Amino acid sequence: MCGIAGFISNDKKKKEIIKKMADRISHRGPDGEGYYIDDYIALGHRRLSIIDVGRGNQPMYNEDKSLVIVFNGEIYNYQELKEELPNHKFKTKADTEVLLHGYEEWGMDLLKKIRGMFSFALWDIKNQLLFCARDHFGIKPFYYYQKDNTFLFGSEIKSFFEHPKFEKKLNEKLIPAYLSFSFTPTTETFFEGVNRLDAGHYLLYKDGQITIKKYFELSWKENENTYEENVKKIAEIMEDSVKHHQISDVEVGSFLSSGIDSSYIVSLAKPNKTYTVGYDIPKYNEIEYAKDLTKRLKIKNKSKKITKEEYLKIIPDIMYYMDEPSSDPAAIALYFVSQLASKDVKVVLSGEGADELFGGYNFYRFYVDLGWYNKIPYCIRHLIASICKLLPEVRGVNFFIRRGEKVENNYIGVNRVFGEKERKKVLNIPITLTNQEITKPVYDELKGQSDIVKMQAIDINFWLMKDILQKADRMTMANSLEGRVPFIDKMVYQVASELPFKHKISKQNTKIALRDAAKEVIPNESYRKKKLGFPVPIREWMKEEDFYEEIKKTFESEYAKKYFNQEYILNLLEMHKNNKKDNYRKVWNIYCFLKWYEVFFEPQKEEE
Repeated sequence: MCGIAGFISNDKKKKEIIKKMADRISHRGPDGEGYYIDDYIALGHRRLSIIDVGRGNQPMYNEDKSLVIVFNGEIYNYQELKEELPNHKFKTKADTEVLLHGYEEWGMDLLKKIRGMFSFALWDIKNQLLFCARDHFGIKPFYYYQKDNTFLFGSEIKSFFEHPKFEKKLNEKLIPAYLSFSFTPTTETFFEGVNRLDAGHYLLYKDGQITIKKYFELSWKENENTYEENVKKIAEIMEDSVKHHQISDVEVGSFLSSGIDSSYIVSLAKPNKTYTVGYDIPKYNEIEYAKDLTKRLKIKNKSKKITKEEYLKIIPDIMYYMDEPSSDPAAIALYFVSQLASKDVKVVLSGEGADELFGGYNFYRFYVDLGWYNKIPYCIRHLIASICKLLPEVRGVNFFIRRGEKVENNYIGVNRVFGEKERKKVLNIPITLTNQEITKPVYDELKGQSDIVKMQAIDINFWLMKDILQKADRMTMANSLEGRVPFIDKMVYQVASELPFKHKISKQNTKIALRDAAKEVIPNESYRKKKLGFPVPIREWMKEEDFYEEIKKTFESEYAKKYFNQEYILNLLEMHKNNKKDNYRKVWNIYCFLKWYEVFFEPQKEEE
């Protein structure tokens, strides 16, 4: 796991610039650094040594030095791919070298063969071609920026700040989308001109021209297997994935919560060390569940209780490491558990992705529990929804609105915060991008599929790829820790994508086939637990004076006034504090954006 940075330009001081760019993301790779510079391009690499610790330094070259690569990630099937490349000479045992020789052998088709998490930039010196790619699900980040004759790329946007041609400007049009999604849902980022290379895509840069192509498509086709056959397939592929994700020349630990996902991974991997965070408030504390499991497995567990004070204090640092605003409260807990683990290990396993792939969200259960309502003719449901839209926001009304709209017109993910109607009251700026415009490309690819498949696809393309994996990468890497996610594996996805809906959701529970596969190896009752979401006591903390005053001060700031209706957002806060309405997600959403803005656009705040 590493950090990469680079640029193509006519700058005279390439060595000085690329060194500063790489240093800006040194937290991603404190074990070493390396550079390649010629008249056209500069490549920088910061290394966290995991495989072939002594010889796997980068940039890395092929035999005749006609190719050079900087790579961030892990190729889990690199040993198998080596056997398919008998005519190539390998100088190291590192997976990076497989990418070089694989490109020589297969060209862009290399991407169809590799299994892993990755972003890389490969410079073909003879052809003056830059080939960049990002893994199937976007586990590893890749950003780029073009202005005039300058092209920048790297693992984190903040490295671009060190290039003299980069202009840091706020992309204001994304603020409304953020208020709905709680993260950046587009390939455009909050920094004007900076784009994210989407998951499952590659980028070619030649003669000043960018070409982007998609190499991996999500697809769903239910198999005709029995329930027992599918449970067996899940068990087999998860055992295989965990085994591949444990390949390392250094010790591998694991995060552990009280739920099925991390409990399943830990029970399969049996790492010597596991890590858990919790809180003093019992209903938000998972530590005892974790300790029960590790005691039964006879492995170690280290835990930490996060205090309100340290949670609040770390928020500016979280926003700095995230690059873009996110109001996912789990990001902060993930930072602390990563910090805890980094004292002992360089690599951890984590349980992200199971809910999106195997049907883990309670939201999906509407199609089982309340399927009767969908049998009412659409015209009647739509009429009811139209009437409900005129009513005040009260508990239960949203159900009728959602069920009276086509999923394409309403569903943007399990974690929607502000509806489009309320956004107009919250903001002082014009709204030029609708939620439907953002989700339309995904829905267009799924014509003819069921509503539940469309919802899963939206949650994978947005919530998983652009929030969950974003925070997982940034919070682990902020602590120089490699996070590996065995559920988010192309072979696991293949099995999950073929499961019939009835093998995912029942009236009793979610992820039912996955739970039955897990119960064979989990020695306690974790596999039974219903989904609770990630428990963080922000709802309660906001009502306490110190937390409340900090948010209020931020809402009253001059920079808040630029973008928000201050009277409206202060009223959201007051109503929550006085127990008149549960507004904590809305308040937190706005607060996190403003803290992010402080870090990057208030001159006295940005980290030097």
